Amino acid sequence: MQTMPVHYSRIASPLGELVVLGDGQSITGLYLPGHQGWEGPCADCQPADELFSAVRIQLAEYFAGDRQQFDLPLHFSGTDFQQRIWRELLKIPFGSTVSYTELASCAGQPYAARAAGHANGRNPISLIVPCHRVIGASGQLTGYAGGVDKKRWLLDFEASRRSRE
Repeated sequence: MQTMPVHYSRIASPLGELVVLGDGQSITGLYLPGHQGWEGPCADCQPADELFSAVRIQLAEYFAGDRQQFDLPLHFSGTDFQQRIWRELLKIPFGSTVSYTELASCAGQPYAARAAGHANGRNPISLIVPCHRVIGASGQLTGYAGGVDKKRWLLDFEASRRSRE
């Protein structure tokens, strides 16, 4: 069985250098600097900046405050539950937050807040799939694979842009 090649590109951002992965058709990963549990592009990954021009443009628009939602083809690899959670993340409005309990409920599993948190933490497409918008029930910022400091920056950034509307 032949697998599709994995391509990647590095993209400068206010958070540092992001690395985006894709299969030539869809985005399969977006990682922040120091992303927990990710070591960088695989040995077989091929650099291909030209495949990620739409990602580069949309991220620039996001960081300029001109884009609140991404319109990119995404491909998720994970369990059915993880994929449900990741699809629910896409529904969280720019500048808003939800709790892990709310996220679990939206995915049809109201008593699975902890499992929703684990799925959220395994989101392979950070930022574009806005896992940073999920917080603890008390309003406290909890873990973020890119680092809680980056989560705080993203939430503050979105709140400041949203307040300008």
